[in-house]
Amino acid sequence: MTTPLTLTTGRRPDGTPHLAVRGEIDMSNAGSLADALDAGSGPLVLDLTEVEYLDSAGLSVLFTHADRLELVVPPLLESVLTVSGLAALVTVHGLSPDDASQP
Repeated sequence: MTTPLTLTTGRRPDGTPHLAVRGEIDMSNAGSLADALDAGSGPLVLDLTEVEYLDSAGLSVLFTHADRLELVVPPLLESVLTVSGLAALVTVHGLSPDDASQP
């Protein structure tokens, strides 16, 4: 069974491509995220603020595309990215706990 995952593309005001991810990223749907990341080239802002779970399959996808990603993450994921070493390879913008609790 595939875990629900929503991917929404767009552009930031400066024209940089933006991909917002919502749900859980696991081995059942990491391929969808990889396909979305493979569809573009150049810098990409990946907004993970509405991701509630990220497993090793999702991390693998992020490592594969680390050379072009800038991540926006909730507090829950900051430690995962640090421990995995991904935070040393990409720019990570974290939300404060107050920001993360806002609807």
